Amino acid sequence: MILKTKQLLCAAVVVAAMAQTAPVAELATKKALTLAVAKEIAAASSRFAQKNNWNVVITIVDDGGHMVYFERMDGVQTGSIDVAIRKAKTAAAFKRPTRLFEQAIADGRTVLVALPGGMPFEGGVPITVDDEIIGAVGVSGVTAQQDGMIAQAGVDALPKILGR
Repeated sequence: MILKTKQLLCAAVVVAAMAQTAPVAELATKKALTLAVAKEIAAASSRFAQKNNWNVVITIVDDGGHMVYFERMDGVQTGSIDVAIRKAKTAAAFKRPTRLFEQAIADGRTVLVALPGGMPFEGGVPITVDDEIIGAVGVSGVTAQQDGMIAQAGVDALPKILGR
C-alpha cells in the first residue's frame, strides 16, 4: 500500500512537471470592423463624392472580404456594383490598394491580370488600424483615379471616426 502510494505520488510529480514545461497555445486577438464604423467610413467617402458631383457605388468589406456595408448613389451605372465589390475584396485579400495592381500592369506585369478574384483598377483601399488590416473600401462609378480618391477619403476619416 505504501509502495502504491509512492508510485502514485511520483507519477503525479512527473505529470505536474511536464504540464509546467509544455507550451501553451494562445488565440490571437484582433480588431474587427463594425457596422457603425463601416457606415461612418462610407459616409466620409460619400461626402467627398457628392462634393465633386460624382455618383458612385461604395462597398465596405471586413478583413475576410465579406460585405459589411453597401451604398449605391442615384444615377450610377449598375455595372459599377460588381466592380466596387471586387475592388474592396481585392484590397482586403492582398492587403494593398488596388492602384498598385493597376500600376504594375501598366508597367508591363500583365501576368497580374490572372490573379484569382483580383480587380486591377484603382478604387480599392485597405482599412488599417494599428498596422492591422480590418477591411477595405471599394468604389466605382467615375474614373479609376477619382474612385481611388473617394475610397481614400473614407479611410482618411478613420482616425476622426475612432476619436484618435
